[in-house]
Amino acid sequence: MGTAAWFELMQGLQYLGSMLKKMWAILTTSPQSFKGGAIWKVITTINGALGAIGTALLVLFFTVGVIKTCGSFAELKKPETAVKVFVRFAIAKALINNCLKLMVNFVTIVQSVIAKVAASSKIGTALEFSIPTKVKTTMEGVGILDGAIPLWAVCFIAHIAFIVVGIILLLTVYGRFFRIYMYTAIAPIPLSTMAGQPTENIAKSFLKSYAGVCLQGVVIVLACVIFTAYAGSMPEIDTTKEPLAMVWSYVSEVLFNMLVLLGLVKGSDRIIHDMMGL
Repeated sequence: MGTAAWFELMQGLQYLGSMLKKMWAILTTSPQSFKGGAIWKVITTINGALGAIGTALLVLFFTVGVIKTCGSFAELKKPETAVKVFVRFAIAKALINNCLKLMVNFVTIVQSVIAKVAASSKIGTALEFSIPTKVKTTMEGVGILDGAIPLWAVCFIAHIAFIVVGIILLLTVYGRFFRIYMYTAIAPIPLSTMAGQPTENIAKSFLKSYAGVCLQGVVIVLACVIFTAYAGSMPEIDTTKEPLAMVWSYVSEVLFNMLVLLGLVKGSDRIIHDMMGL
């Protein structure tokens, strides 16, 4: 029965490690190459199709902006006013025409930062979990009469907890990827608001929000690095304790570390907003 408890706990740890490896692989993959680039092709097609709509909205927002900022046609005839208005229009038109390049370049810069952090941290093997030898030996020696059933129950609960934490972590990273895709797909529409002074804040908010989503990946990677360093300093297992207490101490330590990582990953968007004032 003790062997069954050890196997249950080991299965949970292996699943958790596999989820962390998937999360790490996604973070270090560019949106253009994710899933073989099939999703990116769809996004670029949508972006191009919305470019015409963005251009039409550009003219609309430009007209509304001119009407609201210029009290009369005579004011528009002033050189400084006319130049200011048409420079704004030119900038907005350039943003729409090159919005895909702008989005891709920003993602590329962020991915290079992530790659640098990943290369310097070398945490690939640290994402693998294994039960300490002392804990494993103790668990295997526990019989049914020695409390193997409560021991198995603790390991089963830990297994379920590891699965839940791993899924939430992976979903958070996937969510960031799909948000990047959505921002890129509809970029021409919010960027067209740059043509009018009354609506330019929409375009600025869009760009700030997109920057926050991209930089969220850097925070998640740093959270993984901090987690591996923190988890690597796990205290020694007290072999003088009863088997159940020893296993519970080990499981609670691992779960606490994972909850710390989960909190950092889930709060990465808030951390970026606080850091960068986005």
